[in-house]
Amino acid sequence: MNLIESFGPDARAAVIGAGGGVGAALADRLAAAPNVAEVVRMARSGGDMALDLTNEASIAAAAEAVGDLHLVICAAGVLHGSNFEPEKTWRALDPAAMAEVMAVNAVGPALLAKHFLPRLPKGRKTAFAALSARVGSIGDNRLGGWVSYRASKAALNQVIRTFSIELARKRPEALIVGLHPGTVDTGLSEPFQRGHDLFTPAQSAEYLLKVLDGLTAEDSGGVFAWDGDRIPD
Repeated sequence: MNLIESFGPDARAAVIGAGGGVGAALADRLAAAPNVAEVVRMARSGGDMALDLTNEASIAAAAEAVGDLHLVICAAGVLHGSNFEPEKTWRALDPAAMAEVMAVNAVGPALLAKHFLPRLPKGRKTAFAALSARVGSIGDNRLGGWVSYRASKAALNQVIRTFSIELARKRPEALIVGLHPGTVDTGLSEPFQRGHDLFTPAQSAEYLLKVLDGLTAEDSGGVFAWDGDRIPD
């Protein structure tokens, strides 16, 4: 089954964060698509090409080396680390942890877009997508908590919206969007899975690619859940 038929023949794709659960599944599923000529797997270590989201020089070098791409997906992100967890109260806010989360979840994808959007060829459907999260929606926030993660995804969503305006002028057929993968059974979500319906990485990848296949340039700047619903700002 071809999940990204709308991207046309001989498509070239890159997945950043291809060493993670969702990223690896996306790369595998793209590689199996009959109209995809090549999938470049990028990760901080391993993969086809090294790329560090917190190092602009490595992002620029990867973009220069890879050439034109029809689909770029950033599947990298951080929710917790060895020395921090999502905040349950404002008393837990730590500036160093917040800066790390913002660097990976917002600044990194913004720099990716800066260097990879010019790699989208004109004249056909192309896309840049970054994994966001429903908790990045300001209008949907009714529980509080997780301030660093929420703020980083809200910032990412604003970056996507802002870049979409410039992208529409330069490449009218292209789109830039955020994607919410659902709660996926990976290391990122493992401590917080209770009470949630879980997807396997392969299931999430299939849902997300179906969503991308159905989007057009008119959807650029939006954030879409795994089931295709547009997430409010």
